Amino acid sequence: MNKYQLKNGLRVLIEPIPACRSVSFGIWVKTGSRNETPEENGISHFIEHMLFKGTDRHSAKDIADRFDGIGGNVNAFTAKEYTCYYAKVLDQHLPIAVDVLADMFFHSQLADTELAKEKNVILEEIAMYEDTPDDTVHDLASRAAFGDHPLAYSILGTAERLEAMGAQDLRAYMGRKYRADNTVISIAGNVGEEVLELIERHFGVFDVSGSDDMLESPAFRSGSLFHRKKTEQNHLCLTFPGCSIADPKLYAMILLNNAIGGGMSSRLFQEIREKRGLAYSVYSYHTSYADSGLFTVYAGTAPKQTKDVYDLTVELLSEMAEHGMTEQELHRGKEQLKGNLILSLESTSSRMNRLGKNELMLGRHYTLDEMLERIERVTMDDIREMLDRIMGTSCAIALVGGQEKVLSGIGREFVVSSSIEAASGE
Repeated sequence: MNKYQLKNGLRVLIEPIPACRSVSFGIWVKTGSRNETPEENGISHFIEHMLFKGTDRHSAKDIADRFDGIGGNVNAFTAKEYTCYYAKVLDQHLPIAVDVLADMFFHSQLADTELAKEKNVILEEIAMYEDTPDDTVHDLASRAAFGDHPLAYSILGTAERLEAMGAQDLRAYMGRKYRADNTVISIAGNVGEEVLELIERHFGVFDVSGSDDMLESPAFRSGSLFHRKKTEQNHLCLTFPGCSIADPKLYAMILLNNAIGGGMSSRLFQEIREKRGLAYSVYSYHTSYADSGLFTVYAGTAPKQTKDVYDLTVELLSEMAEHGMTEQELHRGKEQLKGNLILSLESTSSRMNRLGKNELMLGRHYTLDEMLERIERVTMDDIREMLDRIMGTSCAIALVGGQEKVLSGIGREFVVSSSIEAASGE
């Protein structure tokens, strides 16, 4: 991996992979729903959509035609703390990809007619997520854990906020956030240093001015939220404090998650699904942010089984907190994590994503050997420290379902949420 900086301060990360014939190219901007005010909620995602709706040189159809015509892929996504525009093409077509993405990035028209159409598209996206309770419960879980903090904001925003946004709002937001010092270019594949000239030509005019957001770290709240929705299942999340993306104990958290509910051999999957048949989908996951993180357990089950699933989950977590992981679980988790890491390096898209995210969020990069060493260094003491940290406070609970009466059996005071907002999307 090689890191360069253009004259305007734009950081460019290049990882040459001569054995590949493809190249993945990404533009990463350090802004997402966390950086929005309540009035702006959803604007980062709206901008992501609008950059595909046409420039002076390319209509929306032209953009699609250019990439389809070269057998390439182009897309984007908005997260809590960043937005990424990316393409994967054959190495010979990289100049086309850079040209079109740069044109979209700098010269999107944000025409009123397209704004109106895309608002409706996003409203449909919001409706789709609201119709998917096993998605919306995770958004409710964030709100139960972080309350009104921006990290709990919906990425998609709300219909009311969306309707109020105009082209001038989008341009003003981009003027503040879409800056050279707030952006990273990452490239992985069959490229060399000559690609720098191409990047300089298209991104050298990028403005440097601006100031970083002053972000307030969230406080974990042990909240309980219920959203009533007519469903065949109840969808339950238990959420605990996790660790940030820069936390030196992050790999301990990942290994702990794998043992609890990160795969088919995990304790939750084996006990709740395989042994007792109480759920089709049961798992855990960890989400890292710049200064915080969340560890969440999810299960979808019939209303009459919700209390049993809750009790079993609490029992399994309590047993883990008291006795820790086994040596076998730790060894298996390390091998699984190392295998996943090495296999991901076979994809130029994965490498491009790793470069962009690490530079944007960490400002540094670990070699493969360094990452493997960090995994191997995790000890039982690290696991114990992580268990004490994440389970040293009451969890936040979120539940989406049709029968509120089941809540009385799981020992928490719930606040009924009248509405739910989606929290992820492209």
